[in-house]
Amino acid sequence: MTESLLKTPLHALHLELGARMVPFAGYDMPVQYPLGVLKEHQHTRAQAGLFDVSHMGQILLEGEAAAEALETLVPVDIIDLPTGMQRYALFTNENGGILDDLMVANLGDCLYLVVNAACKTQDLAHLEQYIGDRCQVNPQFERGLLALQGPSAVNVLTRLAPEVAEMTFMQVRRINVLGYPCIVSRSGYTGEDGFEISVPAEGAEKLARALLAEPDVQPIGLGARDSLRLEAGLCLYWHDMDTGTTPVEASLVWAVSRVRREGNGRAGGFPGAERIFTQQREGVARQRVGLLVQERVPVREGAELVDAQGAVIGRVTSGGFGPSLGAPVAMGYVDSAYAALDTSLFAMVRNKPVAVKVARMPFVPQRYYRG
Repeated sequence: MTESLLKTPLHALHLELGARMVPFAGYDMPVQYPLGVLKEHQHTRAQAGLFDVSHMGQILLEGEAAAEALETLVPVDIIDLPTGMQRYALFTNENGGILDDLMVANLGDCLYLVVNAACKTQDLAHLEQYIGDRCQVNPQFERGLLALQGPSAVNVLTRLAPEVAEMTFMQVRRINVLGYPCIVSRSGYTGEDGFEISVPAEGAEKLARALLAEPDVQPIGLGARDSLRLEAGLCLYWHDMDTGTTPVEASLVWAVSRVRREGNGRAGGFPGAERIFTQQREGVARQRVGLLVQERVPVREGAELVDAQGAVIGRVTSGGFGPSLGAPVAMGYVDSAYAALDTSLFAMVRNKPVAVKVARMPFVPQRYYRG
């Protein structure tokens, strides 16, 4: 089966390190290493974890009109994005549904995008179709992408690239690391301080080995990546949001930049704007919420959520054990009447009701470095 799967530049290193490999988004990827998912999660929170995220899609948009063009596809302020900064964004469709979520960085002479692995081919086609005549759309799918996450990440990376110590959350720079031209952002998908490092494929393994040589760093697989992002309250595309979910329903209104909102300077102009504005004015029938499980029973994706009378009022979209919290956690969609904090509900697990309570996310404090 692995013969038909794509491989990242670190594939041989994963095998050498004893990773258990699984298919993910068309790639053969490490789900865990001998340390195990629980300890990998805890190590990232306590020290530093190294993740291979080279399966994700990297794209450059070049040309003077790139920012203006991209604004026609996302409800985000790209024109005023300062050089050296990045911003979370969403591709929306004509109904306001989310086609993908992504990161957009302004490198000064171009925009640098990182999109989800399972969506990167369609995202590239989307960009080429709608703005390919206004800017150059250059895929960089062959590049490696490493995420170094955790409280020790800055000390570790500073030994290889001292200038990263000056960076704060969501800043991005071009930096030479071990002689390779890299794009480094201070960001990640764990809720911890950390960095994502785009590196030419030929330098990916050398960089990974240099980072893993540091005593604070352990390799981390997809299993712990999922539990870390769940504790941080971060969405996973195709699970917690999709083409049938709007930013308002997904509790991502904060990602709609103020200047792009109704009544402001560059309001609208992106797909689905009118529906999103209507929902912001009038509310929505359902919305994404965090769920603290009141029993020591994991509640998984797909579990129905019911009220005290047993009526179905929602569904879990992500769930599992939160190692840092020491308890099961989940997120999902509920009818808006049940979305208030501390609302008591039940998740149906093997036909038995398990008590859950609507809770604020993130479930554990975020520790991004803001200076």
